[in-house]
Amino acid sequence: MRAPRNILLPALAVLLAVGCDALPEEDPSSGPPARTGAAAPLDNPDGTKPGLAPLTSDTDRAEARRLLEALGVKGRGPRNGYDRDEFGYAWMDTADGVPLARNGCDTRNDLLRRDGRELRFRSGSDCVVVAMTLHDPYTGKDIAWKKAEAAAVQIDHVVPLSYSWQMGASRWPERKRGQLANDPLNLLPVDGPTNSRKSDSGPASWLPPDRSVRCAYAVRFAQVAKKYELPVTAADKATMLRQCGG
Repeated sequence: MRAPRNILLPALAVLLAVGCDALPEEDPSSGPPARTGAAAPLDNPDGTKPGLAPLTSDTDRAEARRLLEALGVKGRGPRNGYDRDEFGYAWMDTADGVPLARNGCDTRNDLLRRDGRELRFRSGSDCVVVAMTLHDPYTGKDIAWKKAEAAAVQIDHVVPLSYSWQMGASRWPERKRGQLANDPLNLLPVDGPTNSRKSDSGPASWLPPDRSVRCAYAVRFAQVAKKYELPVTAADKATMLRQCGG
């Protein structure tokens, strides 16, 4: 049954009078729109997309094995002379030649912005993240993080800097080491205690607790090694291949 005109017209008048003021406004303090959904490493060759999604199709896992099989192999050298400062100061925004460099925001906050959801920023800043929700790719759990408890989320170097030093980075120019240390391809925000347990291990000694992402982790490790012309140990290569069915 059609509603009487004497009911519809007053309702229309109210809507016109309220206008756009009735629509909810975005909270400007919330920063950029939250990113949802992790990217699989084969679909994220420069590391600018968030997270680390599993590789599930036979086609992707076959491509992963081809990438892994092409890696060079050598023994892990001595750690002599290694120091974090050899890779530049932590989270510098001036590592030219990698994505997100010189954007006015340090590398750590770039990565929190890339992977975090429900982001909250320091007052007056669109860079410094003070709270967020992170889906940790290594454990599969969600972390409600606040800057006051900073160590609950750490930025993992997928290929650890000490590992790279022992595999040849000790002979690189400082500029290249700074690139590796700040390249989004080699960086993932993850659960802090889990990252501490990883330390500078290669895949033969440590893999993510969440088995569903172990092939994806192996691919990301291989992508970094390939980009920076780093070999891996024979044990690491064999372990990575097994994660992807090789």
